[in-house]
Amino acid sequence: MQYYDPKTLSFLLNDVHQLESLLKHDRYAAFDKQSIELLLDAVKDFSDGSLFPYIKEMDEKPSVFKDGRVTVHEQFGPVLKKAGEMSLIGGFMDEKDGGMQLPLMVFNALYFIMEAANNHVTGYMGLTAGAANLIVTFGTEELKQKYVPNMLEMKWGGTMCLTEPQAGSSLSDIISSAKPVVDGTYSIKGQKIFISASDHQFSDNFIHLVLARVEGAPAGTKGVSLFVVPQYLVNNDGSLGDYNHVDVVGEFEKLGQRSYCTNHLAFGDSGESIGYLIGEENKGLTYMFQMMNEARIATGRMGTGIASAAYYASLQYAKERPQGRKLQSTGKKDPSQEQTLIINHPDVKRMLLHQKAIVEGSLSLILECARYVDMQMVSDGEEKNKYHLLAEILTPVAKTYPSEAGKDAVDTGLQILGGYGYMMDFILQQYLRDIRIISIYEGTTGIQSLDLMGRKVTMMEGAALKLLANEIETTIKSAMNHDELKPYAMTLGEGAKLIEICLGHLMPHAMKGNHERYLADATIFMDLFGTVVIGWQWLKMGIVALDQDESFKKSKLHTLDFFYKYEMSRCKGLQKTICHDSDVTVKMDVEMF
Repeated sequence: MQYYDPKTLSFLLNDVHQLESLLKHDRYAAFDKQSIELLLDAVKDFSDGSLFPYIKEMDEKPSVFKDGRVTVHEQFGPVLKKAGEMSLIGGFMDEKDGGMQLPLMVFNALYFIMEAANNHVTGYMGLTAGAANLIVTFGTEELKQKYVPNMLEMKWGGTMCLTEPQAGSSLSDIISSAKPVVDGTYSIKGQKIFISASDHQFSDNFIHLVLARVEGAPAGTKGVSLFVVPQYLVNNDGSLGDYNHVDVVGEFEKLGQRSYCTNHLAFGDSGESIGYLIGEENKGLTYMFQMMNEARIATGRMGTGIASAAYYASLQYAKERPQGRKLQSTGKKDPSQEQTLIINHPDVKRMLLHQKAIVEGSLSLILECARYVDMQMVSDGEEKNKYHLLAEILTPVAKTYPSEAGKDAVDTGLQILGGYGYMMDFILQQYLRDIRIISIYEGTTGIQSLDLMGRKVTMMEGAALKLLANEIETTIKSAMNHDELKPYAMTLGEGAKLIEICLGHLMPHAMKGNHERYLADATIFMDLFGTVVIGWQWLKMGIVALDQDESFKKSKLHTLDFFYKYEMSRCKGLQKTICHDSDVTVKMDVEMF
């Protein structure tokens, strides 16, 4: 069964986002288009054989917590070993640190393929990759040598430990403690919850990155430090030492992604847990943001992968399921005719187009965001800052749009199957359960929306927003050179103007110090902003699609047309809501509920 379209992925990488121009930079000189294609094919073969066939079984046989240990599906053993052998963990990291020095855009494409095949697996790999990269970036040479090589081979797993029972997204309320020890290490004590991929039988050690407060640290986020806390201490010769008293005290049984374990960890309860400081004290959250931002893009990518798999599952069903008859010119149906396949009904086509538009638009945005990070890596001065700001403003959108719209797309796919969509026999119900967590992971939609409006839009006096507006305007001008794209270019310009109108309406509230009112509809603004950004991606695709073969071109232009008719048309209503004078959510007293 198909779960993504290799031709569309190649189109996005090579034609829309111009991978070959990126490969001309010295950093990526080891690769060319042909070597990248071989890598994509290898990951597809790996996914076809080792990941996709087990997606349903991993849901039916989830991870199990017993006697302080987590046991996962047996297929994780060969999968994680093979991922390490294929250098899929540190693929984007520098060669000197054990990576392949792949463009992040390609790395995201590889993980998208795997996530479309089986979204229960890649979290184990991605968290280890992020943790290893953070140690490389901010850790000492000793920490790098001691932990990173085994992590890149997937012999050891990696995690990020932020959330506590009393502190979810509010990291300023963390109470886990770190007491300095005479040898320069720290004694870590505290509870962490919702820690993904934190234990299983196929890793010899787990390297936890833990946020905690050193005694006497300032209150709030300014007093948070970051520590490497291994499950087992590591001796100087690289062998495993004593147990470090990182106890798995429970597992959270989830609605979906049931083979992607999520645990409650206790540090220092059964004995002393030793931690090793990363960087300087009280700067832990700054360091952790590297991994958090990587994880936010990765989460959006995972949502895109799940939505892609759901689209192709529902597409296959629609091509095989006969039901009803096509309307005749009289408006009646001939009961003597054979039943038609449901894909011939306009409303089913609408639902399939809805899925296709969201999946391909989301994938383009993920790759765009990754490309900006890549360009930041190979640029200097103002150019480097430009790409940094563009990545900053798009990261919350890249996390949120595929999460929210992807969830809607999967739900639409289930609807195509009708009653069968609700049954356990078909996988759509699983994809709906799996994708539901994506808008919660790594900062909820509300948190991402506050980040967009409260930080990214206003940063450096709107510099990031202006740069993004310039990027969109460049695409609009290019599209205006093609008669068939002019209407879409004009609509996109109107959508960008609606964003300006909203900010013009809301900014006075912020300037008066009424920040609660300014941010009250941040999630609605995210919806508007994300829709316009995806509209921009679709217009970029439309321009390049004009030069493709006729069948591919028609498919892309029809989907572009759908997105602008059904999704971009929502923007005026969202702007009207945002600019409405009512302060209903701010003024609603708790007693009124």
